[in-house]
Amino acid sequence: MRIVVIAAPAHRKGIPAYVTALAKGMEAMGHRVDILDAWTGDPYRVPAYEYVVVATEAVSLFGGVMPEALRRILSSGGLVGKKSAAFLKKTGPFPGKAMANLMRDMEKEGMYINWSDIIVSSTPVEELGKRIG
Repeated sequence: MRIVVIAAPAHRKGIPAYVTALAKGMEAMGHRVDILDAWTGDPYRVPAYEYVVVATEAVSLFGGVMPEALRRILSSGGLVGKKSAAFLKKTGPFPGKAMANLMRDMEKEGMYINWSDIIVSSTPVEELGKRIG
């Protein structure tokens, strides 16, 4: 399966290590995985993939606001009916609110979310990637 992992860290700082580990786990299961940096990547490539994985973190500590780069990628169009997964790195005390905001943004664009998870620092992220599908 062709999978794109959209890496949307809170601030423009490159691809985080947890996104690379997540993609590595998916590749170990035989999938073709590409990582797209939400801050610098081309949003018009995303509809060409069969499965879309969003890995992000909240911008604010308490508000659960998603990065503006992620909204730009999601609003580019062509994502209606796409199977997807939502991963949120826990950065604040209320990860449930941030996850609800992320899933709402994805569902607003018509994406079908069949898997979501919160990444805690002790979670083996590569093992999460092996359960994709």
